Amino acid sequence: MTFANFSDRTVHVPIMVDEIIELLNPTEGGIYVDGTLGGGGHAIAIYKKIKTKGTIIGIDSDKDAINRTESQLKKIFCNNNSDSLIHSEGAIRLVHANYTYAQEALKMLGIDKVDGILLDLGLSSDQLNDTERGFSFNANGKLDLRFDTSEDEPAHTLVNRLKEEDLASIIFQYGEEKYARKIAREIIVTRKTKNIETANELAEIVRNCVPKKIPVNRRYNSRSIIIDPATKTFQALRIAVNKELESLKTILNIAPKILKQNGKIIVISFHALEDRIVKNTFKNNSQWNIVTKKPLVSSKTELQKNPRSRSAKLRCATLINE
Repeated sequence: MTFANFSDRTVHVPIMVDEIIELLNPTEGGIYVDGTLGGGGHAIAIYKKIKTKGTIIGIDSDKDAINRTESQLKKIFCNNNSDSLIHSEGAIRLVHANYTYAQEALKMLGIDKVDGILLDLGLSSDQLNDTERGFSFNANGKLDLRFDTSEDEPAHTLVNRLKEEDLASIIFQYGEEKYARKIAREIIVTRKTKNIETANELAEIVRNCVPKKIPVNRRYNSRSIIIDPATKTFQALRIAVNKELESLKTILNIAPKILKQNGKIIVISFHALEDRIVKNTFKNNSQWNIVTKKPLVSSKTELQKNPRSRSAKLRCATLINE
């Protein structure tokens, strides 16, 4: 098997692994869905607990993530001696799809219900390091921002097509960016001369509209890392092109249909919009027993090792009523 246009070595560091294992409590022979496979770190940690009698269904809309993780899993569990990740009594099944298709994927695999679901939302470090897809602000590749590059409309098309008020609405609604109107206006002005094609081009436009400031990390009363002024705008466009909030609502509605009684779901979100959806879904649906009364956040030790975990919030609930 050969892999083109990407490295088969992940650089992504999985977040809150110990907390996930403690909450999910994966048991030998259990069946678990990792709906955001990414670099495979969480899936590997879970699989080590369920042994070869259990099953992990790893789902990701990013084909490169599927290929990369398959390569890593074979090195760990198959010693590269077999093309199959399917064992006699268990399996690691990898599915290239959006996690909203989890129910269909399970049906195709002959699985009715699972013991647990994990969703680690947002970007992986592997995607940020991919200069061809525009996730990094300084990338000279196309401003794409899609997790699945075979689906829907890339961000550069959206940016060059939408009206000023529609751009401002997306940036304000999904990025919670107070300079949204100014940014949208500058995008329109720039478009009169040339189309905006790369991440770097858009980032420079935004940086000229948003003052740079060094935030204070209130959790530790100390200076935090500098957040690029383009962060919220890129977040907004990424959410829009991938329909991330709609997908999150869909999987949360599907979850009770595919979880066993007392099965658990864990969701790690990275901004208030996602966290609010998860919180309200758990709170307003009597099928869920909320395990984490307040969201878990990364420890000080984890923050020092992995600053990208700074905005992560973990919520967990148990299905109590089918």
